[in-house]
Amino acid sequence: MRRGFKVRTGVGDWRAAGAENDESRGERPVRLEKDSFTKSLSVFYTEMNVIRCKLVFALFFLSTRHTVQGTCSVQHCTDASRCVLSDDQRSCKCATGFYSDRCDKNAHFTVLCGRDFMAIRASEDFFSYYKVPLESLHLPNKSCRAEREQIDGAAFYMFRVSKEKYLACGGRPLQKNSTHFLYSLSVESELRPRGNIIRDPVLKMDFTCVYPYIRRVSLPFPVTPISSEMVMHVDEMDATIQMMLYSDHTYTDAFTVSPTIELREKVFVEVSVTEPEDYFVLRLNECWATQSPQPNSTEGLVHSLIQNGCADDETVSFLDVDDQKSGRNGESATIRYSFDMFRFVTEPYELYLHCSVQLCELEDQTSCIASCNTITKREAVRAGPSEGLLSYGPIRIEMPDRPQSSLLTTVVLPVAAVWALGFFLTVLVTVAKAGSRRIAKMEER
Repeated sequence: MRRGFKVRTGVGDWRAAGAENDESRGERPVRLEKDSFTKSLSVFYTEMNVIRCKLVFALFFLSTRHTVQGTCSVQHCTDASRCVLSDDQRSCKCATGFYSDRCDKNAHFTVLCGRDFMAIRASEDFFSYYKVPLESLHLPNKSCRAEREQIDGAAFYMFRVSKEKYLACGGRPLQKNSTHFLYSLSVESELRPRGNIIRDPVLKMDFTCVYPYIRRVSLPFPVTPISSEMVMHVDEMDATIQMMLYSDHTYTDAFTVSPTIELREKVFVEVSVTEPEDYFVLRLNECWATQSPQPNSTEGLVHSLIQNGCADDETVSFLDVDDQKSGRNGESATIRYSFDMFRFVTEPYELYLHCSVQLCELEDQTSCIASCNTITKREAVRAGPSEGLLSYGPIRIEMPDRPQSSLLTTVVLPVAAVWALGFFLTVLVTVAKAGSRRIAKMEER
């Protein structure tokens, strides 16, 4: 029987394995958030570039009588973050990432997604607990083996695969869509039979690195969905512009994964010049939503939000950045606006947001301010050489569960109710007539 569980990717603020070696080369490894799994996005820095990595990995134990997360003592199962009691309160299992009778041992799973390598590491004690020796661990190609390393006095088992050896070590074929590409590998342990039986579990550990797919759309700069960012070249200067979505009007909590938003909920968008500061003002020329990740695709439906710098949807509102910075389009380096969430009438219901932006120097700020009073002025806007495009998505719609009607509730029950009412009225009339005849006979006597 095959059992699997998700791994808790880190506890507290501990650093990833090999941090000292990587930082000596000008790199900082990925950190994993405390309670993240599918939604965790981590950042790996190099001297010249930034890569955002989404980390997903899982563990599988192949065994007939093995509790995947590790059995534990019910009387010690008091911390819900480390130990999970069964519904009948008679058994418990350690939360993913923990092990031992008291579930007080941390496996310290760490995945590193670098520019030229991917790696996974876990505590030696974790493998010892499941009686999996170092020499038993390998990648799909058995020649790619784990190594033991010491970090601050603690022993770890480590797999590190370079980009060149990825396929040779058994890496799965590269998966790619319009927004990301994915590398995936598996760590496995060998079967260790004892005579004609197997008592120890077989370990299989999948780890995946998901990188943003940096592509070029209509202009020579990269567009990266999920915190979309681009670089524009204006007057011999590079300007970095970023588009992000936030959870509420305070603009403090940015979405780090594709957001799911209910219909009519406010969608809070921020587009800002992050570098250089206080040198340019920003103007949104157009913003629109599509069913396709490609902004100029002829496939699917399109809905306009902002046209020629002015609201083209009745729910669009420009918001003040703070007390000193106006929310008018084209008056500062940061623009915030909101609109009510919607969906298209046909599938797919998820949407992609695109904005064409224009940069103006502070000395020419007046030409950047959108005038929405007359049609003539709105049509007079022309795209200049400092115009670029940002894309963000997908933005998913929270669809309410529709009650499933059945033949019983739509046809049978209403008909039965009518028949019951008719039968009741018939009985009532019959009883009334019988009573009338009895009264008449009594009067005749």
